[in-house]
Order: sequence, then structure tokens, then C-alpha cells
Amino acid sequence: MAETRKILLSVNGARCEAEVDVRFTLGDVLRHQLGLTGTHLGCEHGVCGACTILFDGRSARSCLMLAVQAHGHEITTVEGLAPSPDRLSPLQQAFAKHHGLQCGFCTPGMLTTLTELLRDNPSPSEAEIRIAISGNLCRCTGYQGIVDAVLDAAAAIKAGA
Repeated sequence: MAETRKILLSVNGARCEAEVDVRFTLGDVLRHQLGLTGTHLGCEHGVCGACTILFDGRSARSCLMLAVQAHGHEITTVEGLAPSPDRLSPLQQAFAKHHGLQCGFCTPGMLTTLTELLRDNPSPSEAEIRIAISGNLCRCTGYQGIVDAVLDAAAAIKAGA
């Protein structure tokens, strides 16, 4: 019989309570118990970055973290990045404008990673952007559209968008 624990956490600003199997990763619980399927599970070894979420404001691989470790913490998934249901964040808008996504599999991890970057460094250089996304794999874009999107989003945020 599986051992379970009750966890309490804040997900995208909402308080959540879940009974989780102690063996389940945070990524599994986000997707399968909480229905937040924007967090993608790719390699499940922490290499690809598709499962990246913000854990207390810092990027973290949800495939490498047990759900019970998230008890009492604040989680932001890609679903929580937009300021409202009818408006995307400047970074999300720039991704669409600059074709920073193609198949979309890496996009949630890229967006969460880059949200942290822009919060901590509102004017990143192209080199700093490339370093920030070096832990996120993308097989479709060649990364240039992503870099262009971040530079555009940084300018839009600075201009008050």
C-alpha cells in the first residue's frame, strides 16, 4: 500500500491542499492531481528544463522534487505567469511576436526561467539570456527567437507595458 501525506502549498497564488503519494514528484502532482498540464515532463532527469517552475520565486525542476518537499511553499507554473486570463505577460507576448516557440514543449520551462531572469535582471544582455536558458533544451527554435523575445520583453517592461 502506498504511503501518502497531505501537503498544503500555494500554486499560482491559490492555496492548494492535496493528498499525495510520498513517491510522486511535484511535476506529477501539478499535472495529474492539480490539472496544471502546462508544466511539461520531458526527460524526468532534470536535464531538459521543460518541467521548470518557480519555487518560492526561484526556478526549479519539478521532476526532481518530491511533492512532499513543496509543503508550505509557493509554486508558480506557466499558468500563473499571465497577469489575467485575458492578458499575457510581456514575455509571453514577445514569445508569440518573435516566434520564440514552435512545438511548444520547452516553452513553459523557458518562460518560467526567463521570468526569473527578467525579475532579477531587467536589462539582460544577449549573453546573459543565453546563459540563463543554457539549462533548457529546445529542439525547434535555434534559440535566436527566444533571445529576441527576451530583449523585446525587457524593453516593453521598461517602457511600462
